[in-house]
Amino acid sequence: MARLFGTDGVRGVANESLTPELAYHLGRAAAVVLGREQAHPTFLVGMDTRLSGSMLADVLAAGIASVGGKCCMAGVIPTPAVAYLTRARHMDAGVVISASHNPFEYNGIKFFDKYGYKLPDETEDMIEEYMLKDERNGPEHRPTGAQIGTVTELPDLQGEYIDYICKSTDIDLAGIKIVHDAANGAAYRVGPKIFGRLGATLIPIHDEPNGININDNCGSTHLESIKTAVLQHGADLGIANDGDADRCLVIDEKGNELDGDQIMLICALQMKRENRLRENTIVGTVMSNIGFHKAAEKMGCRTEITAVGDRYVLECMRRKGYSLGGEQSGHIIFLDYNTTGDGLLTAVQLMTVMKKQGRKVSELAGVMTKYPQILKNVRVETKSGWEENHLIAAAVSGGEAELGEDGRILVRPSGTEPLIRVMAEGPDLKQLERIVDDIAGVIEHEMGVMEE
Repeated sequence: MARLFGTDGVRGVANESLTPELAYHLGRAAAVVLGREQAHPTFLVGMDTRLSGSMLADVLAAGIASVGGKCCMAGVIPTPAVAYLTRARHMDAGVVISASHNPFEYNGIKFFDKYGYKLPDETEDMIEEYMLKDERNGPEHRPTGAQIGTVTELPDLQGEYIDYICKSTDIDLAGIKIVHDAANGAAYRVGPKIFGRLGATLIPIHDEPNGININDNCGSTHLESIKTAVLQHGADLGIANDGDADRCLVIDEKGNELDGDQIMLICALQMKRENRLRENTIVGTVMSNIGFHKAAEKMGCRTEITAVGDRYVLECMRRKGYSLGGEQSGHIIFLDYNTTGDGLLTAVQLMTVMKKQGRKVSELAGVMTKYPQILKNVRVETKSGWEENHLIAAAVSGGEAELGEDGRILVRPSGTEPLIRVMAEGPDLKQLERIVDDIAGVIEHEMGVMEE
């Protein structure tokens, strides 16, 4: 069996590769592995607004209950809320049914341990091993009578998360006008309540989920409509979350985008001034812009680099004791507050800096000069084997030689989709476009999806 877990849980097309049967067996296995120290381990289960969410959540909960686990169903709630509430409520584990920024037909199942951290590879492997044993030997562990687990609805948990985010700042956000794009996802209720309670003036968009419109030309991966709304309403900024609200990207008052690199630098500078940036270090990934590193150095800060994926950023932060890290895509971890990327917490922290410094977002963004960066996705039959392909290697080497020390090229497979991503960075945009097109063309020729 191929490894089920990717960089962010188990994902696939709902009812195709991610079936109710798989969700049931994942629930059973997770309850045994994560609850091995408890007779009745407790699980907090949340989901985003996808049509398939309730189907998968209910079946997963049945699997957990079938081995004696107790499920508390939080309903639609952001991923970072589950991470926080699992820890705060002293649960044994948390589960989120979500495929984050992916289209609605996809879904996913990701787990948190009792401290609110994503599972290490070793624990995921143990869950997969138990699933294989369960399938081979049949249901050995089937409690009966009073030992059967329970499933309980706890829809009021959103309020606890809202309280927590609001307490992360002591600044009144009155006078700030926000356009909030909830991506028709998990933040559609809690986001407006947080911003409203803190005193901001709110213009909500994409806040009417219907099960199939999550991330549909909206949210942090589609910024066109929020740019228009910011300019139309004369807003101070736009906040764009993704489907499960663990990402935050920002639009300034002029309609310009701020990515995760820029948001981190703005917050890092304020944290450094307040002696809250541990080791004066920011953790980024291999996708972080060259300008990110140059700006951090100018600020008197160090940068650490990890593989793509907020779990790898977090591992580095925990291992070395850092307080701030994240990804260009908008996953930003403020480890003093939460154990995973949190799009609403990030928005509140950024606006706190705005108020403390009395500056517009466009002014704050001046801390970093972005180098031009081109990213192209190539849909492939398989993500395996591209590293050994001599034609692909030659195309990459040729591009690197042309860019020299002024730029870089990064080719990597997506962790969640059948894509190989080609990224190039350097001072000349037209040159980058040509180089990326050349490399992507070779990858498509060698490994692209065959037309029927």
